[in-house]
Amino acid sequence: MADPYRIPQTPDPTVRPDQAAGRRVLRPLLWTVLIVSAAANGVSSITGLPALVGIGFGVVTLGCVAALVVHHYRHRR
Repeated sequence: MADPYRIPQTPDPTVRPDQAAGRRVLRPLLWTVLIVSAAANGVSSITGLPALVGIGFGVVTLGCVAALVVHHYRHRR
């Protein structure tokens, strides 16, 4: 007879193994791109590069922030 108070140790049937691996790779990749693009944005502002370069890095930074927020809310427990 099964114990009604025991939590089963089976994996979530709604998550395929390839999706779980993608989750583990996506978040660190987004954080890495976020840090690099924010640093490049700061450097481009200090060194006096054309404004479009800084704007490009800023857009990438904001895109990473938005993707991290969306990823967090879709995959929270």
